[in-house]
Amino acid sequence: MLTAIGLMSGTSLDGIDAAILRTDGVHVEVTPHHLVRPYDAAFSGKLSQAIRTRAVTSGLERELTLRHADAVQELLQQTGIPASNIDVIGFHGQTIFHAPEEAKTWQIGDGPLLAERTGIPVVYDFRSADILAGGQGAPLAPLYHDAIMRVQSANPVAVLNIGGVANVTYIRRHAGGSEMLACDTGPGNALLNDWMLHHTGEPCDWNGTCAAKGKVHKDVIRQFFRHAYFRKPPPKSLDRNAFSLGMLEGLSAEDGAATLAAITVQSVVLAARYFPEPPEAWYVVGGGRYNQTMMDSLNYYFNSSVRPIDNIGISSDIIEAQAFAFLAVRRMKNLPTSLPGLTGAKLPAVGGVFCPVVAKTLA
Repeated sequence: MLTAIGLMSGTSLDGIDAAILRTDGVHVEVTPHHLVRPYDAAFSGKLSQAIRTRAVTSGLERELTLRHADAVQELLQQTGIPASNIDVIGFHGQTIFHAPEEAKTWQIGDGPLLAERTGIPVVYDFRSADILAGGQGAPLAPLYHDAIMRVQSANPVAVLNIGGVANVTYIRRHAGGSEMLACDTGPGNALLNDWMLHHTGEPCDWNGTCAAKGKVHKDVIRQFFRHAYFRKPPPKSLDRNAFSLGMLEGLSAEDGAATLAAITVQSVVLAARYFPEPPEAWYVVGGGRYNQTMMDSLNYYFNSSVRPIDNIGISSDIIEAQAFAFLAVRRMKNLPTSLPGLTGAKLPAVGGVFCPVVAKTLA
């Protein structure tokens, strides 16, 4: 078993998740050691502008990397674990642009700088190898979802991540291993968060209370689902900015929130039509699990089988960070980090660039 730190900064642009995991790349030992380091509004705004304009300065990438280095140092200080006890860091970085139909994906984050600042080897740039193998480059967490679901009695299961973009992993276990299917389902919290910030000044719809007061506009939903993405079968993936708020113009804050929550749920319902059989249980991770309006609606469609993954002792706040710790170890052991059935790659891909700690020499 190796000890790894995973770092994740997601499409919600709310901060850095860091977690320590022990794994051999197949089996996992989840530790209680983790932290969530929120971004201040100014830095989150810089990232948002970079994503909108697709213009990134070297200063922004450096600042992002140094904030991740600080998160590592804070985590080690909190736990009392020396850096020498950590074998590798899995560094996702920040996605700026994701266009799998153009065979392009772009995550910023300076792996060598992170290795230098922490004194720990780093694996970063996880998505490029899958893109080169003809895949979508996303989602990458399904292999970790499979690893943590092996101890659950429900079969098949679905792990639904409602982050900025929502994605789902379907897992059906059998004697020879696991049959999996995965894809981005559609918008998660990103559009809703943008809507709430613009119309209410709040960063999100806390507990779904705004959506609960609103009316769902079915004409907007019909227009939304005319998008070609929803006619594609899995595997498939999305950029955060694949959809806009333009079609909700003129709606009240409450009606817009209700309609966007319904869009997220209906996207999941559409994706589930591709599953070989209905899951016995759905486990939800990401910020969307706090939106009770979404959770109630999902349970309506999926026969009350939807629950936060926290209910089975797995912390949703850090599952993506753990996933990149897991993938970093798989890279170290030359194990695939993505599979054709998950991303559409022609062959299993071993993703991630390895950055050793380079000793400084005196001139």
